[in-house]
Order: sequence, then C-alpha cells, then structure tokens
Amino acid sequence: MAQISTNEFKSGVKIELEGQPYTIVSNEFVKPGKGQAFNRVRIKNLITGNTIERTFKSGDKAELANVAESEMRMLYKEADGAVFMDEKTFDQVKISLKNIGDTIQWLMDDLVYDIVFYNGEPVSIEPPTFMEMRVIETIPGARGNTASGRVLKPATVESGAKVQIPIFIDEGEIIKIDTRTGEYVSRVTPS
Repeated sequence: MAQISTNEFKSGVKIELEGQPYTIVSNEFVKPGKGQAFNRVRIKNLITGNTIERTFKSGDKAELANVAESEMRMLYKEADGAVFMDEKTFDQVKISLKNIGDTIQWLMDDLVYDIVFYNGEPVSIEPPTFMEMRVIETIPGARGNTASGRVLKPATVESGAKVQIPIFIDEGEIIKIDTRTGEYVSRVTPS
C-alpha cells in the first residue's frame, strides 16, 4: 500500500490506522524546545464517525486508505437505507442507515451527495455544504421579542432536520442551512 509522510498531512487526506479508514480533520506541527518535533492530528473515523486526536513523530509514515469518492444522486429512502445512483454509469447502490448515521437528517430525493467507498463498500455520505430547504413546521414569531440581539425559534425543515431559525421566518419559506453545523444561514428569495 502507498504511504504518506507526516509532512504531507493536510485536511481531507484519507489514511488507514489499525485497519480503519480515517480522514484528517486538522494537523498541527509542534516543535517543542527540547525533544523531537511531532504532528498533533485530529482524525475522523469514516465508518463510525468518531473523531480522535493522535500524535505522530515528525517523519513517521502512515498508510493511505483505499478509498474512492463518487458523486451520486439520491433516488429514494427505504426503511433500512437509501438508494443512490451514479449519474455517469447509472450504477445503483443501497447504503444502510448505519453507514448514513447523522447525515440522515439532510437526505432529500434527487440531490447529489459525495459517497466515500472503502475497499469497495460505501462507508459515509457527505451532504452538500449548504442546502436550501422549506420550513414545514415552526411556531409563529411574536412581535416585539427582539430586545436583545438575534432571537431564534425551533423549526423543522422538509428533510426532517430540526434547526434554529430567526423569529421572522414563517412556515413555507425556503431557508439556506449549513449542513456542517446545522445552523441557519439566510432566507432564500424566490426567483
């Protein structure tokens, strides 16, 4: 297998540790006053979604993970998973809910997602960074509630995700959401 040195570590690189695929979230090079320099690396397990911190001595090598990424369109959800299609080859793949994890709240039919395959098996799904969704349920905002800064209220969007939105947004409006944090970004004006 191919190896990568610690001086080539950067966000997004996929490595394999103890038989598990990880993606590098952050890499900090540390050069203490005494002793050998090292890299403090935050890595996310592609299968479980857990993020851990590891240290590597400067000059150490790590195995590159056997991963492939593919853009696939979600066709539909089933009780035990979701079906995606590669738009170039028209191959369809069913991904179990266990592999989808928390991303399930961002799944919508007919949208393109990045699917990560490890040794030929789908292990994780990355939704688009920003998604536009219709608010299907929220409480009405009360006038005069804006005395101190930005006031938020709970809402449910069409994918089923629960988000916090400003009180001036009503049911039926389309909003833009950052899927990395689940935060409201802006109101989308109809064109």
